[in-house]
Amino acid sequence: MAEFQYTARELTGREVTGVLSAGSQAEAASSLAGQSLFPLSIALADEEVRQRKYAGRKVKSRLLATFFSQLADLLRSGVPLLRSLDLLDRQIKVGSLKLVLGEVRNQVADGTPLASALGRHPRVFNDLVVSMVRAGEEGGFLEDVLKRIATFTDHQEDLKGRVLGAIAYPAFLVATGFTVVTVMIVWFVPKFEPIFDKLKTQGELPWATTTLLGISGFLQQPLVEGSGAQVWMLILLALAGIGFGGVIWSRTETGHWVTDRLRLKLNVIRSLATARFCRILGTLLHNGVPILNSLRIAKDASGNLVLAGAIDTAANSVQDGKSLAGPLGASGEFSDEIVEMIAVGEESNNLEQVLINISENLERRTYRQLELGVRFLEPLMLMMIAAVILFVVAALLLPVFQSAGNV
Repeated sequence: MAEFQYTARELTGREVTGVLSAGSQAEAASSLAGQSLFPLSIALADEEVRQRKYAGRKVKSRLLATFFSQLADLLRSGVPLLRSLDLLDRQIKVGSLKLVLGEVRNQVADGTPLASALGRHPRVFNDLVVSMVRAGEEGGFLEDVLKRIATFTDHQEDLKGRVLGAIAYPAFLVATGFTVVTVMIVWFVPKFEPIFDKLKTQGELPWATTTLLGISGFLQQPLVEGSGAQVWMLILLALAGIGFGGVIWSRTETGHWVTDRLRLKLNVIRSLATARFCRILGTLLHNGVPILNSLRIAKDASGNLVLAGAIDTAANSVQDGKSLAGPLGASGEFSDEIVEMIAVGEESNNLEQVLINISENLERRTYRQLELGVRFLEPLMLMMIAAVILFVVAALLLPVFQSAGNV
């Protein structure tokens, strides 16, 4: 239901204005006609108009983290889910989150599970969030999952902020250095080409200088030849086509699987995905959910199709009476250290606590690695700039030194 502002005329001819709730403008007009009012104008109310402007937009991660944290606190305090959503909906004044939260609240009121209601808004709640909420609903620990999502979202935002802060200065230097080097190659290097003609005809021009002159000639094409601009346009169109095609392909089942396989090559992504799986599985087992059901639920929490496939295979082995550690180790997707700890947890009948400990250790180690990587990023970018400038200077000076030596 939406709020509509209307201007209508009574049978006596007097104009009246007001606000009414209706599903559409046609319903609003019918409602006015039922009140013996002739509608002159019907439009969305100001607040509704402001909210509709936010429809389809993404919600800031900080707002999502606050929402999940507050919802978890309300549920932990014994407030029912629908009442909690009502309270949070009234607390938010305007914006995309308010619009989405209102729809989620209405769907939950109609009996839809929270995970399914969130899943209807993929631009706001990603698959990982929906999977974790579904695991919390089925396992009876929704508050813990919501708090974990809030913490994870906060960590991601903190990491993003640290990365952006760390690369801001190097990025400025890279942009400035790239501009200066491009100007040198396009306008400054060609001035030296006549000087190098003699060495070039004698075949004594150093390879670095030859490479630099080739790059300079290629970059000058749009300036000296009419066809050069067409070459650049074709290159840009080809790159854009490759990028667009890659995005479309990555959304297919095969592309998604290959993309997830490549992502696992990064140790940070593999560690975080494994940590999410271990935490959800450990929490499910701790709340008394049978291991087979826990594995079926927790496999989606990893957020990676490759890991989910390995976990699904392990679940089939467990169903046949085998241990969990064996098939996980045979998949090759989990490190020997993690497999050994899971095996010890199974033998000591303390698997749920071992899994949660694995999760906490992996998260701490991964965030430490990310912080170190961010610190090394700035000097690495500066070294790259220095290397490019050194190459240009060396390519220009080597022929001069070589000619001086021959003299």
